[in-house]
Amino acid sequence: MSENNEKNLDKTEDKKKDFSKENKVELTVDQKLKDTEDKLLRSLAEIENQRRRFEKEIKDAFDFGSFNFAKESLAILDNLERAKNAIKNDEILKKNKDLEKFLDYISITEKDLVSIFERNRIKKIQAKGKKFDPNLHQAMAEIEDDKSEVGTIVQEIQCGYMLGDRLLRPALVGVAKKKSSKNEEKSEKKDKN
Repeated sequence: MSENNEKNLDKTEDKKKDFSKENKVELTVDQKLKDTEDKLLRSLAEIENQRRRFEKEIKDAFDFGSFNFAKESLAILDNLERAKNAIKNDEILKKNKDLEKFLDYISITEKDLVSIFERNRIKKIQAKGKKFDPNLHQAMAEIEDDKSEVGTIVQEIQCGYMLGDRLLRPALVGVAKKKSSKNEEKSEKKDKN
């Protein structure tokens, strides 16, 4: 009986092995199917992300492709303004009877350039009297001013510009600060002497 039992046990174990092999094959096929499905879903997600990235890059290229050109074109506007101021302050040219006509022509050219900028979404940053914003302004000086609130822009040295919602050039400004106590002490000492 022991020999018989051993044979039966061997057969039972063989059946268990066969059964487990069949289950492993089924699990492996199911697992492969799930893995393939997961890879497919990941690939589709990656393709969709890449499509969105390309669309954004194309939109940015259309919207901001002229960024460097626009930034360099601001020098033209700055030079027109400097020329106007230099001509107005020149003593010899002030005596010329055609000075006003010439200044008018410069002003017309300046207005045309500003109009072109505005049509291409290049807008001047309004700075004077506003609160200092490091995202839009670059402080070049602190100016003692008791009349203005600390941090308020009291002087605009150079205009700043935006291209759409991007900063093209920060406004160079002078920011108000309160008179320091040292200056007050010096003025008090001078008054006593």
